[in-house]
Amino acid sequence: MKNIELDFGGLTKQFEGLNGRHPGLWPIAPKALLLTGVVAAIVVGGWFAYWSGLNEELESTAAQEQVLKDEYTEKVAKAVNLDDLRRQKVLAEQYVGVLEKQLPSRAEMDALLSDINQAGVGRGAQLQLFRPGSVELKKHYAELPIAVKVVGGFHDLASFSSDLANLPRIVTLNNITIEHRNGGNLEMSATAKTFRYLDKDELARQSAGGKK
Repeated sequence: MKNIELDFGGLTKQFEGLNGRHPGLWPIAPKALLLTGVVAAIVVGGWFAYWSGLNEELESTAAQEQVLKDEYTEKVAKAVNLDDLRRQKVLAEQYVGVLEKQLPSRAEMDALLSDINQAGVGRGAQLQLFRPGSVELKKHYAELPIAVKVVGGFHDLASFSSDLANLPRIVTLNNITIEHRNGGNLEMSATAKTFRYLDKDELARQSAGGKK
C-alpha cells in the first residue's frame, strides 16, 4: 500500500514545475500524457473531418437526387401533354385550312365583287355606290376595301348585311353609318372589306420589303 502511495506521489511530482520548461525536458509521465492528448486530438479531428465530408457528400447527393426527380416529373408531364398538344396542333391546322379556303385568289376577286353587288340588288335595296379602293398588302394576305352605299328599308339593309356574312368568302362591314331618307327608307354607308391570297409576285415583294 505504501509502495502505491509512493508511486502515486512520485507520479504527481513529475507534473510539478512544468511551467516554463520545454516539453522535451518534461518527465516521462507528462510527456506520455501530452502525447496521448495530441493523438486523441488528431483522431477526434480526423473523425469530425471524415463525418463532415461525408455529410456534405450526402447533402450533395440528396440535392442531385431532387434535381433528377424534378426533371423526371417535368418529362412525365410533357409526355402526358404531348398527345393533347398534337391534337391541338391538328385542330389549329384544320382551322387555318378552313380560313384559307375563305380567301379567294386574285383571279377570283372579280367573282366575289359580283357576289357582293348581287347581295344588294337581290334584296330589293338600291346599291347607289359600289367603289373598290386600292389593294393594301399585308404580310400574308391582301385587303381590298370597297365603299358601298345602300338605300332601302330596315329589313332590306339587314338582309344585305346577312347575305354578305353568308358569302363563302370573308367579307366584313366597317365604318357603318345609317341615315334616314325620305319615304321612310334608310341609307347605309359602309366600307366592305374582303381579303385574298397574295400571288407569287406580291409574296416576293413582301419578302423583299416592297410595297405595292
